Amino acid sequence: MNYITHLTAVIDEFTRDDELNPSDISLYLALFYLWNINRFKNPLSVNRSEVMSVSKIGSKSTYHKCLKKLHAKNYIVYHPSHNPMKGSLIDLTIFGTSSRTSTGTSSEQVAGQVLVPSVNNSNTINSKNNKKNNSFYLPTFEEVQEFFQNDTEAEKYFNYYSSKGWVVGNKSPMKDWKAAARNWKLNAEKFKVQSNPSSTSTAGHLHVNQNKKYDIPL
Repeated sequence: MNYITHLTAVIDEFTRDDELNPSDISLYLALFYLWNINRFKNPLSVNRSEVMSVSKIGSKSTYHKCLKKLHAKNYIVYHPSHNPMKGSLIDLTIFGTSSRTSTGTSSEQVAGQVLVPSVNNSNTINSKNNKKNNSFYLPTFEEVQEFFQNDTEAEKYFNYYSSKGWVVGNKSPMKDWKAAARNWKLNAEKFKVQSNPSSTSTAGHLHVNQNKKYDIPL
């Protein structure tokens, strides 16, 4: 299902449909938003309070009235659960094709464009999925800070590897950012020791005048 094609087609339907009011359209767009987040999977399980919050509908009676109207006009197929512990199911009719359909995910849907909200969702989703698969994922700055226990090296480490595209050595993809961070911390400690003037060469020696003549009485 193509995001742009569907949205354009359904707005064309809204334009021609004189029976719809702003609440009906607001409710549909809220359902479409949640449908998009769930990658256009039909049926969509919905929570009334969540949908009302997104659609800015404050009345339960208005919410149910709009749902029934959208169902009657074949914009959606509403499957009420009648169970407060279980969300209702909604099939959103697919527009922009030769005929409307409210079936589940099709090959056309898979090939379509899925737009997910952009608030760090790309990194977040990839991070969660890759954490489950125990593969590399891009850490957030907050994760790096926590790992370094808010040490000043955290920012240096994060900025360095972010600028390099998270590769190591001869541009090999990083496999474990925590292992790289542990090596960074070790090297940082070694550098501190080397950069600090050591007194090992004079350790154990008294600070005396090397030209002192010991045959002169004290």
